[in-house]
Amino acid sequence: MAAMMGLYTVTLKMTKVHKNLKQIFSAPSLFSPKSCSISTTASIFIHSRAQPDAEVPSTKHTESPFTGLEEVMAGYILGKKKATEVAHAVWKNVVRKGDLVIDTTCGNGYDTLAMLRLIADDTRRGRVYAMDLQKDALERTSSLLDSSLTSHERELVELYAMCHSKMEELVRSGDTVRLVAFNLGYLPGGDKKIKTESDTTLLALEAAKKILSRRGLISILAYVGHSGGREEFEKVESFAAKLPVDEWVSCKLQMLNRPSAPVLVLVSRK
Repeated sequence: MAAMMGLYTVTLKMTKVHKNLKQIFSAPSLFSPKSCSISTTASIFIHSRAQPDAEVPSTKHTESPFTGLEEVMAGYILGKKKATEVAHAVWKNVVRKGDLVIDTTCGNGYDTLAMLRLIADDTRRGRVYAMDLQKDALERTSSLLDSSLTSHERELVELYAMCHSKMEELVRSGDTVRLVAFNLGYLPGGDKKIKTESDTTLLALEAAKKILSRRGLISILAYVGHSGGREEFEKVESFAAKLPVDEWVSCKLQMLNRPSAPVLVLVSRK
C-alpha cells in the first residue's frame, strides 16, 4: 500500500508540473517587459514581449516562438530532453518553408539537417547556408546530408569553409534570414584545442542581428565547461541583455545545479 501511495504521489506531482508549465508558456503575461524566472532545476530569463507579425499566417505559426513548449520543457527540467531539443522545438515555431537560414557552426551536421527539414518544400526556394572553419566538420556534415537527403533536398544546402563572423558575405542585398543558429565550442570528436572564440563570436552575433528578418531568431547554444567557454557565454549573454526591449525578446535557459551544463540563449526580433 505504501508503495502504491508513493507511486500515486509521484504521478500527481508530474501531472502538476506539466499543467504548470502549460500555464506558464501559454500565459500572455510571461512576455511582459519585466524579467521573470522559473527556478526548479532550470531557470529562464525573458526580457520582453514578442509581437504578432501580420505576414505570418496564424494557422501555422504562433504569436511567439516560445509558445507551445510545455512538453519539451517538462522533459528538459526532468532530465529527459537536451538543450538542443529545446532549441529545435523553438525553431519549428519560427522557420517556414522556403526560408533562408544559417548554421554558423555546422559541426557534425545535425543542426544543418534539422534546419533543412524545416525549409524544404516543392518550390525549392529555401536555403540553408552552413559554415565551419574546419575541413573535418564540413566533410562530416556533407556525409550526413548525402546519406539522409534526396538529391533535390541536398541542393538546398550550401556548405562554406569560413568564419561565422563573415556570414553577411553570403546574404544578397535585400534578403533576410529567418534563423541564425550557433552551436559554440569545439567539434565533438575533434581537436578540442580548435574552438569558437569570444571575439569572433561577438562579431558573428552583430552580423546576425543585421541580416535577421522580423520575427526571426538567433539561437545560441553556449558551452561553459571548457577553457574559454564561460568567457564566451558571458559575451553572448551581454550581447543579448543589451538589445532594446521594444525590438527584441532575449532569454536564456540554464540549469542551476549543473554549472557546466550548456546554456541556451534565444534572441527573437519583434
